[in-house]
Amino acid sequence: MRIAVVGGAGFIGSHLVDRLLAEGHDVDVIDDLSSGTLANLADARAAAGSGSAGSLKIHHVDAASAEADSLIGMRRPELVYQLALFPRIDRAPRAQGRGFDIALATMEACRRHGVDKIVVGLPASGLYGQPAASALPVKEGDLTPRGVRGVVARAVVDLLSTYRERDMIEFTALALSTVYGPRQAAAAGVVAAFLAADQGAVPPVFEGDGRQTRDLIYIDDVIDAFVRAGERGSGLVINIGTGVQTSIRDLWDEVSGGAGPTPSTAPVRPDDLPRFAVSPVRARIHLGWSPWTSLADGLARSRH
Repeated sequence: MRIAVVGGAGFIGSHLVDRLLAEGHDVDVIDDLSSGTLANLADARAAAGSGSAGSLKIHHVDAASAEADSLIGMRRPELVYQLALFPRIDRAPRAQGRGFDIALATMEACRRHGVDKIVVGLPASGLYGQPAASALPVKEGDLTPRGVRGVVARAVVDLLSTYRERDMIEFTALALSTVYGPRQAAAAGVVAAFLAADQGAVPPVFEGDGRQTRDLIYIDDVIDAFVRAGERGSGLVINIGTGVQTSIRDLWDEVSGGAGPTPSTAPVRPDDLPRFAVSPVRARIHLGWSPWTSLADGLARSRH
């Protein structure tokens, strides 16, 4: 199968490319390299060059451009993965809002060129507002956006539904909890930041008292969900997480072995989530997927 991965040079995208190539698919990476890097694709390039995997083409293109539309028309993928909608490092409203423009451009390209299905990654923390502790782990249901990131994510879901109803383009939207693993930049996730702090023997930064909880999920588990979503879960928003809450304090203790430097503190962001986790029940039912990597194992693999 020919598959396009938009944002394929990023943290999640590059791991997905590795998996797709290993399964023998022909992969086109579409990435403007604004946050991803070619270094993330070193393993993929080596695998494709050895002839032991599918073929790989890397296209340095803005996903919202006419050039990207023409590229999809020329390459004719049957499946598109869109992982370039929500930048992790640049949280400015304008940068987040551009995600809708990119999603619209991708959907129009899919419509014009007969793509069968699109799978999109969305931030779960933006889709469910400020859920009460009693509602955790939160299930898919009424989407209550939190902040600009959440509003755009909700709009993307509505866009996908519109194209499905009008143009019969199938979709699966994966609402991702806090993903971590190798290749993640220190500025792009709490686990990567703590691992960098531990390696450099410098104090990490806690926003507030560190009692906030997050649902931490290892990259390999997430990639398995994306692959399954290529053939299942059509028309659905599906949570991808463990359902387990880990506090920021406990995460630092796990990373540092309880012997790291005392964290410094910074003010809590006004819209910060005090507690968060997502239910993986729908993923188990519709994707046949469940997380399997423990936090200890995931952290150990992330150090290499």
